[in-house]
This record gives sequence, C-alpha cells and structure tokens, in this order.
Amino acid sequence: MRRSALSALAVIALSACATAARPAPDGQTRPPFPTTETRAAFGLAHVDVETTGLDPDYHEMIDAGLIYTDLDGRELGRLYVRILPTHPERISEGARAVNGFDLADWTSHGAVSEAEAVRQILDFHRRVSAGRTMIFTAWNAQFDTRFMTALLAEHGAAFRELFHYHVLDIPSMAWGQGIENLAGRTVGPRYGVAPETSVPQEHIGMTGVEFNVAVYRGIVARRAAATLDAQPR
Repeated sequence: MRRSALSALAVIALSACATAARPAPDGQTRPPFPTTETRAAFGLAHVDVETTGLDPDYHEMIDAGLIYTDLDGRELGRLYVRILPTHPERISEGARAVNGFDLADWTSHGAVSEAEAVRQILDFHRRVSAGRTMIFTAWNAQFDTRFMTALLAEHGAAFRELFHYHVLDIPSMAWGQGIENLAGRTVGPRYGVAPETSVPQEHIGMTGVEFNVAVYRGIVARRAAATLDAQPR
C-alpha cells in the first residue's frame, strides 16, 4: 500500500475523535489525534477478557488476552494471563457455558493470583507501549473496560494511567463500513476471518483478541483499498 493510503487509516480507528487537541476530562490537554506526523505516537491496546459473570462489582476476570498494535494493525507485542478468581463459586452458568471455567483446570494451566496478573499487565504495558499513547480497543468495549478498570483498581492501579480516555470498539468500525449485523460470526467472514471458536474450553481471552485484531486488519485493508480507488488516476 502507498503511504498516502495508510495515513488515512487513522480516520477509522479514531472516527469518534477530533483532530485537534482538546481538554481531557481531568482538565489536562492531550496531544492532537493522529495525523501523518503524529500517528506514530499512538497505538491500539486490543483486549479481550473472560469473566465469571456480567457484573464487575460481583464477578471477576478469569483471564485476559492483550495484543498491542500500531494504527495499521502491526503487532507490537502480546500477553495472555489466566487469573485465579477470589470467589470462583460466584461463576454464573451463562459464563461457564461460554468459557468453560473450572478451577482445577485453570490451576493446572498456570493461572496466577489477581495481584500477579496486574503486575504482568503493568509490566507488559510499560515494555510494549514504549511511550505510545495506547487506546483501549475491544469488541464489547464497555464490558471489557469495566472489568479491566475493576481489576486494576482492586490492586492499586488505574485504567487511565495506562490508556487514553477514548475507548474504541471494533463493531462500530464495521458499522461504518456498512455492516449492520454486528455479531462476530457475521462480521468476521465479511473480512475473511473465521468466527472465533465456540468450544468453551478453547474460548479464552487470547482467541478472542486474535479474532478482534484479524477483523481490525480487515477493516484497515478495506479502508486502504477504498482510499486508493478514490484517488485520481
């Protein structure tokens, strides 16, 4: 792809954002959103989590898959961590049907305490972000954001210390390209991506985030192709 096409891709990832600096909720000024000159300062923190239920005030994260990329979808690094919940008995049957959580199985696969999981996430973020402003990106962004916020806060860290105050969700990007059925099994094939596994024991945070990144790359490629087609010849 030509560089001129790539520079337009930031519009997809940041379609909800203005192009000039604006006050953040805490009153501080943030740098401008990516242009050809500034886009290297930003990255996407693709995240997918599995939990014991839907309520972050009661249920807990049991794993997290993280893949950090630049705005073109090129991978910067990845982390997968299984987490031993403090209250495994609180798992809902709906959650178990999705992720197949079993305490003995989690333990045998090297699950760690919440505190250790947070330590690994913070260490990964420091190493891989390498000074970039990372924008939290997920499929169900509200869900993943709430659980990540709760986990970090429980162990003395803050979501906003890691990620930009804007959050991106991949289905909205697909919607902007004319896809109105936003189920993963529908969106994925539209970009040549096989649906994520539905086998509970194989459905983990890393399979979820790998699917998300693959779809994002498909969105990027489609946008680049449209940009090239629109250029005068």
